[in-house]
Amino acid sequence: MPRPSAPTELEKRSTETKASGPLKFSVWRLALAFVIAGVSDVVGAFASLAPPIAWAVDVVTAALLFIVLGWQWLLLPGLILEAIPGVGILPFWLLVVGAIAVLGTPRPTLGQR
Repeated sequence: MPRPSAPTELEKRSTETKASGPLKFSVWRLALAFVIAGVSDVVGAFASLAPPIAWAVDVVTAALLFIVLGWQWLLLPGLILEAIPGVGILPFWLLVVGAIAVLGTPRPTLGQR
């Protein structure tokens, strides 16, 4: 019966994920980010009748989330989606913060193939 061999270095690298480590953010920062996103989505749903007010709410929300979570690339698509008229009634900020909490921010790894 053949004996299983130890994984090679390449196999070890291909199976490692950065998401398996500890959370990048503290529980308090994530809770604050979820509160900001939730309040923004509720206010944005009612402000969707007045687009300039909705845009102002979204810009303030993005700025607050950048302050709380730091520079996260996933916040930019959320800001763009919220700026589309009629789409702002969906809870995109909550989805974006949830994605950041679960996935983190994907960053390219330079120098690795």
